[in-house]
Amino acid sequence: MTLTETKLESRHESKNRFLNAALHVIRVKGYSATRIEDICEAAGLTKGSFFYHFESKEALALDAADYWTEGSEALFASAPYRDQADPLDRLLAYVDFRKALLTGDLADFTCLAGTMVQEVYVTHPALREACNRTLTGHAGILVPDIEEAMRQRGMHPEWTAESLALYTQATIQGAFILAKAANGAAVAAQCIDHLHSYLELLFIQPVKEGV
Repeated sequence: MTLTETKLESRHESKNRFLNAALHVIRVKGYSATRIEDICEAAGLTKGSFFYHFESKEALALDAADYWTEGSEALFASAPYRDQADPLDRLLAYVDFRKALLTGDLADFTCLAGTMVQEVYVTHPALREACNRTLTGHAGILVPDIEEAMRQRGMHPEWTAESLALYTQATIQGAFILAKAANGAAVAAQCIDHLHSYLELLFIQPVKEGV
């Protein structure tokens, strides 16, 4: 490895340290209350290093949203629910997997995009769009399984696979809000249990044409 390659690797490592720090600090304090100094302290790096990588806190948050998305995609791509052969079983196992992730402190399992967008949807349009891409993109991974489950059961309801996928995310993000309000994961687990039951009923009960 050349000296230049070593320097580039070091720079990449320091940027990732800032991004990982952002994932944690923003989920703890929220976007508005998070200062650049907080990120530097959590990363164990200087402000000079911060401004080498990012022009501003918003620039960091935009990169952090993409970084969060990449990590989430990798996590769910290799998750055990993917091993289920039946599409409905995969969908239900996905919900169970989301419940299993409710461990540690609130900041350990709540969503970066869901946390930020509640604060920035008016004041920071670029961040709002980044959060929207993250949330709708994650919902999109469920659409093929929902469509396949509908085909297998001959379902032709008024709702779409896309709308149901978004509903699952609305429930999960709402569960995170309730967990923060209650300062504990129990209420989020209960909400996700209800989501599981709803999906079972939706697919197991006969569905009339156009209903």
